Parts: sequence; C-alpha cells; structure tokens
Amino acid sequence: MAVLRDERDLRRVIGDGEAVPDGEVEGLDEAGLLELYRSLVLLRTYDERSVVYHRQGRIGTYAIFWNHEAMQAGAVHALEDDDWIFPSYRESAIGLLRGLPASTVLSWWRGHPSGWWNPVDYNVASICVPIATHVPHAAGLAWGKRLRGEAACAIVFFGDGATSEGSFHEGANFAAVTGAPLILFCNNNQWAISTPLEAQTKAETLADKAVGYGMPGVRVDGADVLAVYEATREAVARARAGEGPTFIEAVTYRTAPHATADDPSAYIDLERVEEEKREECLGRYERYLRRLGALTDEQEQQIKAEATDALRQGIAAAEAEAPADPALLFEHAYVTPPASFERDLAELRRILGGSSG
Repeated sequence: MAVLRDERDLRRVIGDGEAVPDGEVEGLDEAGLLELYRSLVLLRTYDERSVVYHRQGRIGTYAIFWNHEAMQAGAVHALEDDDWIFPSYRESAIGLLRGLPASTVLSWWRGHPSGWWNPVDYNVASICVPIATHVPHAAGLAWGKRLRGEAACAIVFFGDGATSEGSFHEGANFAAVTGAPLILFCNNNQWAISTPLEAQTKAETLADKAVGYGMPGVRVDGADVLAVYEATREAVARARAGEGPTFIEAVTYRTAPHATADDPSAYIDLERVEEEKREECLGRYERYLRRLGALTDEQEQQIKAEATDALRQGIAAAEAEAPADPALLFEHAYVTPPASFERDLAELRRILGGSSG
C-alpha cells in the first residue's frame, strides 16, 4: 500500500495527477476498482434524484449526503456480507450496496411501512435518526458476535455531532472494555446542522477521543474512497483478530444543506463550499480511474445509465404501493390496547375518507 499524507495528517491514496502522485491499495484489482465506482455512482444518483423527488413532493424531508459517498462505499466494500452495518440518517441509502431495493429506502422517506425491512435479511440495521443512540446497539451486537465465536464484525456510522452525545461515549467505552469487533466510523463533515466543530469540542481531532477508550484512532480523507477502503479494511482485520474496536474519523466538508428543510446560507462558508465541490469524491475517483486507464467513456455512461434507471424504477415501485392501513398506528402501541383506540381508529378512517382502509 502507498499512502499519501497532507499537513493535517489525513491518510490519502488518490493524488491530483500533477504535483501529488497517486497511491494504490494492495490487493485491489481493476475489477474491484470499478465495483467501487459502480457503488459511488449508485449512491450519488440516489442522492441527487431524491432531492428532485423531494422538490416534486414525492418524498418527505430528506437528509442529503452528496460528497459523502466515498465514506459509505469505501467502508462497505471493506466488509464481508456477514458483517453488520448500523447507519444513521446520513447513510439512509447504504443498504443499496447490500441489495436493498431502492423502492424500500424511498418508501422509508415517504413514511410508508413498505420502507421497513428485516435487518437480518441484509445485515443492515434500521436507519437511526436520533443522534448516536445506535452506537450502543452496534457495540452490543458486535460483542454478541464475539461471545458466539463468530468472525463477523459491525460498523456504525455517525456524524461529528454524535461524538458530543452520551450514547456515543457509552457505546465506545462498552466496545473497548469488551473487546467488541466494532468499527466506529465518524463522518466529520465539520457541521452538526449549524454548529461548527470548534463550537462543540476542544479536542484537536475527533480521532483523539479514541485514546481515552484505549482504541486506535485513524484519520482519513473522507473524499478519498480508496483511503477510506484501506483504513476500514485494516480496522476489520483488527476486529477479526480479536484486537477490539477502531475509531475512524473521515474528514470532509458538508457542501449541501443538512437536509432539505435547512438553509445553510446563514452559517456556512460559501467560498469553502465551492472549493470543496471542485474536489468532490466521485469526480476525484473518476479522474483517478482515467489516469489508470481503468474507466472508459462507454463504461462511465453505462454505469450511470444503470443507476438512473434503477432509481426511476425505484420511485415508480414506491409510488405504486397501496396507501398504508392507519390501523398500523394503533396495533403495536400497547400489549392491551385501551378501549378508546377503537373509537380513535374509526375517527381517523372517517377523516381519511376510508381511502386507506
């Protein structure tokens, strides 16, 4: 492996094709490089189409992950199918890389029950919206795998803001003490909605927090899919060897709003946004593959067309779902439902005009 480093000591593999030479990742052949590209394109297409669908009123409020795709694809490709993924809302589409239908994830954003899935079918946990509450869940599952003598590990994704939450610290401490095979993957895009990183921590880097729990802390360029892949692969190897958890801080800059309900113009550095957009992760990787001679115009067009078609079919399938029965709101609230539920459901059906049930 050839690793490049910059002044912030971020691990990098992809150079700029001029002053900074490209590195490479040992064991990753041309077919593997193209599979990574296919995943990046699929995630990028999902994100861009979802923003359009939101503007058309076809899905609800949506958490944008544009330029975060390298972190998601790079990490997932370093896992085995038996390994578990615990996504936050920023990784809502990560299940696509495990075969989850696009219609399922789109239905989740539409608030339709067809957006639910059984986690054991894909080894992908439910999308977690509360900040950091899934970190202890991931630590517990990983510890359970170790207790059973299984080789599988788990990875949990969260943002920089999550490192200021108690659930993160509880989960990290638990994983370290038990030696759980867990990768704690922090997407540090330097904004917790409108709160900048320097306003929520005095740590020089978020990876420094790993020291307090007795685990390695690694920093990578979050827009370099190969650096993310390599760092995650190393963390997975540690986990499988019984050496416990690893904290990965993937550093990037959020160039899009926090979500479709957010207007970042009041707080974000617009000049920095434009600068970062020029070095966004998909374009950087495309240029890298071109320099290697591993990506042709025809391949690029075909891969992007396939992703676009998958999303068109996904939204069509999601919108073809029959309206949900409002009884679902009542069925799993109490073991012994109160008598008022029957009246409430009847009233709800009346208000909805009977169209859902």
